[in-house]
Amino acid sequence: MKGTEWNTEAPQSVRRCPALLVSAPASGQGKTTVTAALARLHTRLGRRVRVFKTGPDFLDPMILSQACGSEVYQLDLFMGGAEHCKHLLWDAAGEADLILIEGVMGLFDGAPSSADLAELFGIPVLAVIDAGGMAQTFGALAQGLANYRTPLEFSGVMANRVGSTGHAQMLQQALPEALRWYGALPREQAFELPSRHLGLMQGSEIDDLEQRLDAAADAIADSAGTELPAPVTFQPQPVEATPRLLAGVRIGVARDAAFSFLYPANLDCLRQLGAELVFFSPLQDTRLPEVHSLYLPGGYPELYLTELGANWSLMEQVLDHHQQGKPILAECGGMLWLSESLTSLNGDRVEFCGVLPARAQMHARFTALGLQRLQLSVAGGTAELRGHTFHHSSLDTVLEPIARGECPNGRRAAEPVYRVRRLTASYFHCYFPSNPAAVAELLRP
Repeated sequence: MKGTEWNTEAPQSVRRCPALLVSAPASGQGKTTVTAALARLHTRLGRRVRVFKTGPDFLDPMILSQACGSEVYQLDLFMGGAEHCKHLLWDAAGEADLILIEGVMGLFDGAPSSADLAELFGIPVLAVIDAGGMAQTFGALAQGLANYRTPLEFSGVMANRVGSTGHAQMLQQALPEALRWYGALPREQAFELPSRHLGLMQGSEIDDLEQRLDAAADAIADSAGTELPAPVTFQPQPVEATPRLLAGVRIGVARDAAFSFLYPANLDCLRQLGAELVFFSPLQDTRLPEVHSLYLPGGYPELYLTELGANWSLMEQVLDHHQQGKPILAECGGMLWLSESLTSLNGDRVEFCGVLPARAQMHARFTALGLQRLQLSVAGGTAELRGHTFHHSSLDTVLEPIARGECPNGRRAAEPVYRVRRLTASYFHCYFPSNPAAVAELLRP
């Protein structure tokens, strides 16, 4: 998708485009595989496919982006709000032949849920059901999902991890006539997407991802054809102009395999605020670019301890940037890189930038997970920022936090935010469009 224009005038007309929200009865059913396969199938046919991801996720969009050939944006009613999501969909409908939205967790799980999003925008649901070890009960489960909430428009189902052609036929025959059969994916390793501790592996790390996507697309075409779903009407959404609070500000953005958790909407937001973005790699670059501010996103620094720890030239320049009182915004993995050290699961300890008086330790299990609402003091008062947290590490520091996040769903996750000079650091992954003016305050010299 082309960069979202936050400063556009109010749209004047509705747009229509075929669309589906891909969901499931639970996590782990194969939503990402199916969404990516559908995107690849229709892209190969010359159709323009735009894909979105519901919920706070960095890894699934990497796979989906490779499948459709364009950026994948978030559609999240909590982080971005209904009006923001409405504009994203309307904008996509103006250039797409098909819109696909991958849901989060199970269809009705969470608040807001994938079903809430589908119902709000009138998008029909395609349910992915893991049919391994299942026969006619497949039809009962599909019918239950379709009728659990009557305002929800339910299009049909796709079977995942099917044992044979005969098994797929049995599943299809078990469906009520009102539900469309979207095909089946066999139970084969050729379609499975590998994962690690935070979720799926990054798309760039899967050597045979193209072959996996093509194989899954072929399986869907063979079992259900290539017909598009019915068009959906998308309403126009007026958009307020974003003040250019960062005009003339050059922001260095860390981006490589170790720091890859970047929302495209965040980068769009910084550009709409007037900033010039300069990307650099803490893995490869030995010099920091000439910038006024730094944005250090999350990622997998724990997988690149040796490489990051050996790049002393760059780390010394980051420390010098900080000591000069220049702004730094560091999220999760970016914060770990600024700490004094990071210790891996096997006990290897590597020294890092030393900007933040803290030591980090990796853990085998999640140490925090959930959406976050943050009240942060900025010039002129208090601002609310929204985002999420998910990490397998902990931070040991003597610093007192200047604020703590709050989970809207009542989870215990309450991420502290630390401030040292112009450094703002936290495990909190901020969704910049939730409050562009507050983000500008954090990064403005």
